[in-house]
Amino acid sequence: MVDYTLHNYFRSSTSVRVRIALALKNISYGYRAYALLSDEHKAAKYLQINPQGLVPSLETNEGPALTQSLAILEYLDETHPAPPLLPKDPLGRARVRALSQIIACDIHPVNNLRILQMLKSEFNADKAAIKNWFSHWVHEGFGALETRLGESDTGKFCHGDQPGMADICLFAQVLNNARFDVDMDIYPHIMRIHKTCTSLSAFKAAMPAAQIDAQ
Repeated sequence: MVDYTLHNYFRSSTSVRVRIALALKNISYGYRAYALLSDEHKAAKYLQINPQGLVPSLETNEGPALTQSLAILEYLDETHPAPPLLPKDPLGRARVRALSQIIACDIHPVNNLRILQMLKSEFNADKAAIKNWFSHWVHEGFGALETRLGESDTGKFCHGDQPGMADICLFAQVLNNARFDVDMDIYPHIMRIHKTCTSLSAFKAAMPAAQIDAQ
């Protein structure tokens, strides 16, 4: 039996992604919290687990810790196939990966904590400027995502009628957007899917407010 420890932060959207996947697949795990605002993720002990000093990381008893949330999701999908996070057919998998990567590769990297902190420390950006930066990159990606979700392959969720990798990324990003008051009324497909996800226990369990370090 594989034992898992998730190194994460309650408000990290990438951590939310992995928590949802673990919950969907009913995988138990140990929870290790890091206060990012206190730089706990930069401590030497954690850097031995993840040299990037980022969360999440998933430790197993099978080898080095796994890093990068989408890589972790694919690992979990291969080792715990039910329920699947990716479709069986190659075109379906490519579509779901593309939808996921709009968020994970194009929106999140330029809007994560270390980028926002540098905007403030190195370029004297105030709260309004940081909010504008964050919202700009969300809208750049969500405009395209909203269009893609108007396609026929979209069902109750991003691809068909079961939640998968794209829904996980979408859900976590919408939660993050709320912290910056991003206008979401212009994205009816995205918000419909987010609302559907919110009704599921696995998504509820992964929400920031439900974590032990949120107290």
